[in-house]
Amino acid sequence: MFKNNTLKGVFLVGFGATSYGMLATFVKMAYNEGYTTAEITISQFVLGILGILIINWFQKAKSENEVIKATKKNIFQLMIAGTSMGLTSVFYYMAVKYIPVSIAIVLLMQTVWIGLILEMILEKKIPSTQKIVAALVVLIGTLLATNIFKNEIQLDWRGLVMGMLAACSFTTTMFTANRVALGISSAQRSLYMLLGGAVIVFAFGIATQNTAFHYTIFLKWGIILSLFGTIIPPMLMNAGFPLTGIGLGSIVSALELPVSVLMAYFLLHENVVLLQWIGILLIILAIIIMNINFKKEQSH
Repeated sequence: MFKNNTLKGVFLVGFGATSYGMLATFVKMAYNEGYTTAEITISQFVLGILGILIINWFQKAKSENEVIKATKKNIFQLMIAGTSMGLTSVFYYMAVKYIPVSIAIVLLMQTVWIGLILEMILEKKIPSTQKIVAALVVLIGTLLATNIFKNEIQLDWRGLVMGMLAACSFTTTMFTANRVALGISSAQRSLYMLLGGAVIVFAFGIATQNTAFHYTIFLKWGIILSLFGTIIPPMLMNAGFPLTGIGLGSIVSALELPVSVLMAYFLLHENVVLLQWIGILLIILAIIIMNINFKKEQSH
């Protein structure tokens, strides 16, 4: 039974990570059509919340007695946790504006060693040699994957800073997805996290949108962005992470990296050299090294 649940969790997290991996390319395409970060994020969150509300309604109608309602404490905790989801969207999309998608996703993957530091602070545990080695492999992989050794590549510092901020907030989202209000349905958890994220996104929109808001974004890109960025990944990851545990879940969520780079390569025609692919493989290898012990522990 456990193995079946683990396999289900792997599928859910994997599909969620793959969906999230496609997102940055769609965002870049929306930028190319002249839309702003505020328009992109607001359309994504508004339609995402509507989508999750519909899913919640269907779940309630389908099984009236089985759905456990969220308490006020659950709602508050999830909305606070969701603010990191809103911040991730804002920072990540700003990074994509200034640097290639293939570089932005590599920066987002710094969650591997940032997560290690967060785990060390929260659980007051010194990381094992294995995890430290894995973190170093990530850093070596990052140097290769960002093609930093090629002098002709000029990366905008704003994109690098935003990419690292996105990694920090994404780490927080991944931790809270595995710890907060696990007793209620993933649709409810996603809804309240999205509402928390929407507060951040709307505040950002009010602060930065200095031109007329282009409502065409809702039909042109909003549906795609909300599906791949707001509805599918959080719902599947919220449902999958408790089944896999953070260790195995982190390994599977690494799928986001090659999917994102491949999408950018095929749809945006971004140049990805062999050295960058080696760096990407090193990062994925490091994620596996870092989490292999969790996998063994869980199989007992």
